[in-house]
Amino acid sequence: MGSHHNDVLGGVVALPDGRGPLSYTVAAGQGPVRLQYCAPPEHLRQYFGALYYFTVSADYYADVTRADVPQLRFMVAGGGSYHFHDGAVMATPDVCLLGPTMGATRFELNRPSRVLGISLLPAGWLALHGDDASGMADRLCDMEAAQGEIYARLLLDLRATDEADMDAMAARCWRTMGGLISVLRPATWDLLAAVDAWLMGDGSPRIEVLAEATGLSPRQLARLTNKYYGAPPKLLARKYRALRCSARIALDQESWQQLCEEAGFYDQSHFIREIKHFIGLTPHQLQTEPSAVAQLTLMRRSLGGDVAVLNRLS
Repeated sequence: MGSHHNDVLGGVVALPDGRGPLSYTVAAGQGPVRLQYCAPPEHLRQYFGALYYFTVSADYYADVTRADVPQLRFMVAGGGSYHFHDGAVMATPDVCLLGPTMGATRFELNRPSRVLGISLLPAGWLALHGDDASGMADRLCDMEAAQGEIYARLLLDLRATDEADMDAMAARCWRTMGGLISVLRPATWDLLAAVDAWLMGDGSPRIEVLAEATGLSPRQLARLTNKYYGAPPKLLARKYRALRCSARIALDQESWQQLCEEAGFYDQSHFIREIKHFIGLTPHQLQTEPSAVAQLTLMRRSLGGDVAVLNRLS
């Protein structure tokens, strides 16, 4: 994993606290918020991104999470609700499958909480859910109710595990996830690799470039990216452009005015609107006063090569 280092976001230093493979604590206004990260075992890295353990000691806590890939989340303790960018509000079930989000999502926890989550890459989404991802965009489902015993049993195991032993919780999760994955056709792997490279490569991806790389028409690409990523190429390109820019503003302390010119935005007001929509904070807030969750989420980049390239930013 390499040596730990201090990360500075907007003048706030988030310190590794030595509690896990990669662990950070931020003292938020409403009590300590801690997020620990664990990379998946190598044979699962094409399916899943980081596993994380999020704990809040406050009686009430609310924050905003950026647009993201799907998440499988176990409420080891606590509860609350999600407020999606289109106005929908949904209570979180004990085993929550959160679909891909296409805008910043507000969440509330109404008591001290412990949440163990796993980021799902497109292949992981296919393994765990299988349906068109766009049908679950900015929505959630109760995986215990939908798929039954395997998730209920895993939740019970996690609740019975020492809350300080993240390694044991991660091992239980990866063992279960390993039994759920399925081998995809080579053509599907090739498509996912091409889309990932397109999203992460250019500052402002153009669909013509992806069409040329895959040999598919824009209509075919829209159908496939909706199925695997939850949105058509143009919206995905906007989302990942905003994610990349937010990391460069908050982690690398780059000038957002300079980024605005480099990344192909129309003007500064367009840049501000896009960052606010997908991240939930303005560029100025990212640079000077990022929320606790914004700070901690960005730390996932510290996992570097131990997670798939798409998952370092989302």
